[in-house]
Amino acid sequence: MERYAGNGEMRILYIDDDEALGVLLRKNLTRQGFNVVTALDRQAGMAVLEAGNVDAIALDHYLLGETGLDILPAIVAIRDHPPVVYVTGAGEASIAVEALKRGAEDYVTKSVSAEFFDVLGTALRQALERARFRRETAAAQEAVHQERDRAELLLREVNHRVANSLSLAASLVRMQASLVTDPEAVAALQETQVRIHAIGNVHRHLYAKNQVGVVDIDDYLKSLLGELQSSMRDDARPHTVALSVEATQLPTDKVVPLGLVVSELVTNAFKYAYPSGRAGEIRVRLSRRDAETIELLVEDDGVGMNPQLPAKGTGLGTRILNSMAATMGGTLVYDRDMAGTRVRVTFPISGQIRA
Repeated sequence: MERYAGNGEMRILYIDDDEALGVLLRKNLTRQGFNVVTALDRQAGMAVLEAGNVDAIALDHYLLGETGLDILPAIVAIRDHPPVVYVTGAGEASIAVEALKRGAEDYVTKSVSAEFFDVLGTALRQALERARFRRETAAAQEAVHQERDRAELLLREVNHRVANSLSLAASLVRMQASLVTDPEAVAALQETQVRIHAIGNVHRHLYAKNQVGVVDIDDYLKSLLGELQSSMRDDARPHTVALSVEATQLPTDKVVPLGLVVSELVTNAFKYAYPSGRAGEIRVRLSRRDAETIELLVEDDGVGMNPQLPAKGTGLGTRILNSMAATMGGTLVYDRDMAGTRVRVTFPISGQIRA
């Protein structure tokens, strides 16, 4: 709805079939700085509205052949319609309430006294001020939404580029591993590749799912464990991974260290849980312990381990596990009540990660 061009006057449309009162109202409101246009019925009033340049409407209840309540829905159906002050007779509180329900901004009680014109002028100014505030608020919210959408789009692109860069880094590590002959060096490079994949997987899920800040943990773990099983399984380690996970979303800053923890534990189980050539199962289960706490279990039925003994290999994996558990604000415990190995990690869903 086009508004007045700022000539210092607020243009008011007054709809009332009482022509004499319209003349009197125009005279009084003109003194208050309004530019008043009168209309005797719906047709004339809607024509003025369609022409534009109306800032507010004063709508009388009793009209020829209908009431203002009949016209009000047609006015408020207009996009960005001017605010309406409903004019009722004395003792018609129920009509005024109904007018407010149907979209009127305010109401005044009609009379021919000077007080009525003053009250109407005040009500029109207040209605205009509230309407202006709503428009400015809506414009500000729209600007915020647009900036948020733009930021989310940029973040998706960043996640896409980070995922691609990490995939490239993993490919370079794989190429490097193919060029060395030292078994320990090959194993170290393969573990590095797994860790890079664990982080890159987070960014791929953020991009593919059009999400910002949270990851569907069930989809993420299915993808991560599928990659781990494909990369680790061979004739010497024909193990399988069984996943049980409650569908939930976790903040990105918790998923990255969680992915590294799962990768380290499953990789260790592949390498050390079962004797060479013996097939075994590695079970991963993630569930809510309560509304604010997540529990991760990684277990196998293999030879077991003693966390008090020196770590096999370089010990880097153990340091990563302890560091990532602390980063999530959680705890990592080795259970002693089974023949194989069971590692239990608990951490809060919310809360900032620790540096």
